[in-house]
Amino acid sequence: MVGNKRGKRLAKYEPSYVVFDLETTGINSNTDRIVEVAGIKVVGGKVEDTFSTLVNPERSIPKRATMVNGITDEMVAGAPKINHALDEFLSFSENHILVGHNIHTFDMKFIYNATEELYGGVIDNDYIDTLYLSRKVLPQLRHHKLVDLSAYFHISSEGAHRALNDCWMNQKCYEELGKLQSNITVEICPKCGGELMKRNGKFGEFFGCGNYPECRYTRNI
Repeated sequence: MVGNKRGKRLAKYEPSYVVFDLETTGINSNTDRIVEVAGIKVVGGKVEDTFSTLVNPERSIPKRATMVNGITDEMVAGAPKINHALDEFLSFSENHILVGHNIHTFDMKFIYNATEELYGGVIDNDYIDTLYLSRKVLPQLRHHKLVDLSAYFHISSEGAHRALNDCWMNQKCYEELGKLQSNITVEICPKCGGELMKRNGKFGEFFGCGNYPECRYTRNI
């Protein structure tokens, strides 16, 4: 599960997965810390288990972060530290595909940094970012935040910005996005499962994998 190679971002709906979410002390994955981890395990489209824990970041939580997620220093004072919390989450998620909203540029970076610091390697779970999926199947939406998706699908966003609540919202949104994706054509990379995207090169347009440079698959149009 932990090694030298990061997992790939997939572009297609998968019925078995762990949707997860983090709350943090800020937006910088190099300097900020995780304060909450949650996940929902789904097998064959059915929820099987949930996971949720606060995390003691061993530092004061900035007021601006508390204003977003409502998590205070007092709430995390007796919570497990990141090494214990991450051990439990990795045992929970195992080798499942991870699903989350905006995880490609946010949550996965926090997870990678934490696993590198604690274990000397990174998790190799493939993952699906519902932000990219939403942009693909719902191009008519002006904004693609999780609360925007929830509103579009008439899913309650009560309790947003707490990790487990966001997981429940996104799990429902992901299932709806999967239904919509089945009605459109998405070019899938046969090598890694990522999305093939049109690009311009020296000799004109071609399809290139969205996981470049990790995956260098190309195909002529």
